[in-house]
Amino acid sequence: MSLVRRTFDAFLGFLFPWNFLLVSALCLPKTILRLLRERKFAELLSPSRLQEAWFSDFWGGIAGPNIRRDAAVRVIPLLQGRATKGAVVDEQVAPALAGTVVEVGAGSGLWVDMYKDIAEVRAEESDGAARRRKVGSSAAVDGPITRVYGIEPNVNQHPALRQAIANAGLEDVYRIVPVGIEDLDDATRWDGLVEKGSVDCIVSILCLCSIPDPEKNIRELYQYLKKGGRWYIYEHVRCENTWYMKAYQRFLNVFWPHFIGGCLLCRQTEKTLREAGPWEKIDVAQPVAEPWYQAVPHRLGVFTK
Repeated sequence: MSLVRRTFDAFLGFLFPWNFLLVSALCLPKTILRLLRERKFAELLSPSRLQEAWFSDFWGGIAGPNIRRDAAVRVIPLLQGRATKGAVVDEQVAPALAGTVVEVGAGSGLWVDMYKDIAEVRAEESDGAARRRKVGSSAAVDGPITRVYGIEPNVNQHPALRQAIANAGLEDVYRIVPVGIEDLDDATRWDGLVEKGSVDCIVSILCLCSIPDPEKNIRELYQYLKKGGRWYIYEHVRCENTWYMKAYQRFLNVFWPHFIGGCLLCRQTEKTLREAGPWEKIDVAQPVAEPWYQAVPHRLGVFTK
């Protein structure tokens, strides 16, 4: 690749976050007009509720589907057990998603259909498990996805989330949890209960950047995992490579949370997860294809309790 091409690619990489912010800003007037038409004046007069409505429109209708399309090539293989050291591989190298699952930040249901897709793949794997073991496969085949609890306290997201559940035919499997992480085991706050130590897998996709009190809530979620349970992550994290990328990301972060629903670019999410409790195995890394000029670097992989 020529120097001119590399320079141009880096320029586009630096520019992309600002384009993202611009698209969000252009969505705000549409949200205000919608709330006026629907006579939701209380939301208009509440900064926090207006931001929730704005983010729901931006993420559910514009940004989310595009990110879902681009990230699926990493996330779906990850949940199928086909990711290691930040790379997607052809063969299953780790256990796939199974059992009781907690999805953090379910949002408008952009990822709901993947549970059906993975369940179908798992059924095919179960049929061929004996044959694969004969040829030396070490990947575990645990069982089907039996229950998904989707944590989403933003009620503006619930209509789209319910529709996504219905479209995937998962009404008997997927349960919306309309409260925050701190109330997951509190049956007085919602009409359900998840007991600590009862969860096989946790899934967090681009959501830990905006949860409140991340250290506290990540430690709380850790307690829900069974021994041997797995936490699958695809999250963006703080830049840690060069001083100028660190400075650039911190400058972006002055504006970012106000336009992207409270999302914080500079959280040390991987570090917080590592310190949540003892892990038997950690296979987490930056995706191998991400360039040096990535202002929003990610981590991909699995923490095993």
